[in-house]
Amino acid sequence: MSEPLTLERMRHDIAAQLGEAPEDVGDDDNLMDLGLDSMRVLGLVMKWGESGLPLEFSHLAEHTTLAGWWRVVQDLQRKGG
Repeated sequence: MSEPLTLERMRHDIAAQLGEAPEDVGDDDNLMDLGLDSMRVLGLVMKWGESGLPLEFSHLAEHTTLAGWWRVVQDLQRKGG
């Protein structure tokens, strides 16, 4: 298992998928409007799942912001992964 998933790691990974700087990805920005598509989201889910978190595409599909995704991750982390 790799290091726990953090908000900043998520921001960095999303920015890398978009070819943007991490500071250009705001907590409340609509990630789809920034150019994140379902294939990129799936790639992020697979990458973040390597941290041992049972994250699934459907968990993130309900939300469109980094803040929403972070709440999902925190809930999963609280439940013990």
